[in-house]
Amino acid sequence: MTTDPRDELVEHLGPLRAFALSLCRNSATADDLVQEALIKAWTNIDKFEPGSNMRAWLFTILRNTYYSLHRKRKREVEDVDGAYADTLSQKPDHDGRLAMRDFGAAFDQLNDEQREALVLVGAGGFSYEEAAETCGVAVGTIKSRVNRGRARLAELMAVEDPDDIELTDSVTVGIVSAQNMA
Repeated sequence: MTTDPRDELVEHLGPLRAFALSLCRNSATADDLVQEALIKAWTNIDKFEPGSNMRAWLFTILRNTYYSLHRKRKREVEDVDGAYADTLSQKPDHDGRLAMRDFGAAFDQLNDEQREALVLVGAGGFSYEEAAETCGVAVGTIKSRVNRGRARLAELMAVEDPDDIELTDSVTVGIVSAQNMA
């Protein structure tokens, strides 16, 4: 009757841990290393040749695992507070398209006068005076239409503070942004 080599794995835990500790000099890392080596040994037990030296096989797996981990860590950048990772993140491209689609649907619901005032002042860069002259109305009327149009857009898009809206299109930002309408 042949014995299952998996039964022998437990016998080598102490020496494996001592070897791992000598390699990495950190008990938590040594425990992780032993665990990783045992997982590899367990999943590749079919590659172990019965009758050969189980301890040597396990030590080789542990050693190779340690050096692979060591090489990997050399290439990694330590970023404890996440500052470096934050510089690498990028909003998905589709967010801008979705926001633009929502904006377009909301913009279409405004009345003609509000849309006209927002396009002239926000997107066109006209001053209130120039927009008022173009539309043939008083400056106060243009200011009112712009303000009401912005408020309605914010309501339709469920935006509490229109200055916080993230849009990728500069024309849309111009229409919604309060700074461009002062």
